[in-house]
Amino acid sequence: MATSKEGGKAAGSSGGSAQKGGAGSSQGPAKRGFAAMDQAQQREIASKGGQAAHQKGTAHEFDSEEARRAGQKGGEAVSRNRAHMADIGRKGGESRQSAHRAAQAAAAKGSRQGGDKE
Repeated sequence: MATSKEGGKAAGSSGGSAQKGGAGSSQGPAKRGFAAMDQAQQREIASKGGQAAHQKGTAHEFDSEEARRAGQKGGEAVSRNRAHMADIGRKGGESRQSAHRAAQAAAAKGSRQGGDKE
């Protein structure tokens, strides 16, 4: 029989139809309803719900000030992680440095070729 974290008869009797996932399924209960649909069907149904909310006038739309505050909150949350910010800065510096070196190499190669032709 399938067991849960609690174990014993109490956990087995509380599940009821949740254990109908098939013989020996250890991934938990079988998906039903909306969760059992493929992503395209889910997206289509969700889209209809969003359209209905807009028609009804109950859909939420961000204004520019609200969007600015939301972006600011996200930026503050990310910037608290000092290691992450250091990684971002390092990658930017490496990228800029490699682009600068490539430009210098191209300029040096161009001037050498120009000198060989004379």
